[in-house]
Amino acid sequence: MEASTVAKIAGPGLDKKTLLNFLHQMLLIRKFEDKSGELYARGKIAGFLHLYNGQEASAVGAISTLAEHDLLITHYRDHGYAIARGLDVNRCMAELLGKATGIDKGRGGSMHFFDVSLGMLGGWAIVAGHLPLAVGLGLASNYLGKQQVVLCFFGDGATNNGYFHEALNMAKLWKVPVVFLCENNLYGMGTAVDRASAVMEMVRKAAPYGIPAQRVDGMDVLAVREATSKAVDHARRGDGPFFLEVLTYRFRGHSMADPILYRDKAEVEEWKQRDPIVIFRQRLEKESLLSPQELEQIERETDELVVEAVRFAEESPDPPLTDLYEDIYANP
Repeated sequence: MEASTVAKIAGPGLDKKTLLNFLHQMLLIRKFEDKSGELYARGKIAGFLHLYNGQEASAVGAISTLAEHDLLITHYRDHGYAIARGLDVNRCMAELLGKATGIDKGRGGSMHFFDVSLGMLGGWAIVAGHLPLAVGLGLASNYLGKQQVVLCFFGDGATNNGYFHEALNMAKLWKVPVVFLCENNLYGMGTAVDRASAVMEMVRKAAPYGIPAQRVDGMDVLAVREATSKAVDHARRGDGPFFLEVLTYRFRGHSMADPILYRDKAEVEEWKQRDPIVIFRQRLEKESLLSPQELEQIERETDELVVEAVRFAEESPDPPLTDLYEDIYANP
């Protein structure tokens, strides 16, 4: 009975354990971000901090389709992708606090999460600047016969940048295995998409380059997974790039410095009614795939992981000044 219920809501290839893990990942991302915002407000995190609240289904659904040897590259709102890819939460929090035990030894901070061992290649701060890098990674995959798919996340604001158009053109020309995933959260910083883009549907921007494209509900983790799975399969077969427009919404401002005066409160509340975590949890409960005891366990586990991450980060040492000139140049 359970297997048929899982197949009914998620299709073939998934089991109950995987579905509950999706919920676990989304909750962990949300709680990690909430705690990060709290620590930033208390002055324990420096620089800029861009939180992912509301967009969790996009990261979890899409990244779940990748194989271990595939690559992931993204923009500066990167904590959610890192957690979904399996980066150590303790070391992620330590990175935010600038500690030596951070994933980048405390030198990258919020916008530059990076872990080569897991194929997480950033965290890039320049809007759209990582799209040509994704094409280069895809070209290298083809050249070296690695059969790696490159999943490249970016926001709607990046599609108005020259890098975007150059990257899509070369990706199609070279037939590279890149899945371009545009998270359209309706705003580029504080500017609404209809004030910045002559084309409102980002999915249409792939057409001039002959790249197949699809639009998907980014508040539905299983819908994102299904669409990304098809896109990844397309790229892995050698059929070239694929473009996804994931419709989503960030519940917080562009960054912690954003007073969010440009958004109507009614709009925010309307989108919060579609909270991807709540919707998915209710769906699992309705299909008897999530019991109160299981939910309580997931809530407790994710709380404990965040508490431990903060403890680990706060007790970790600062990078010594003697390391100031280390890791500037690559070893020959």
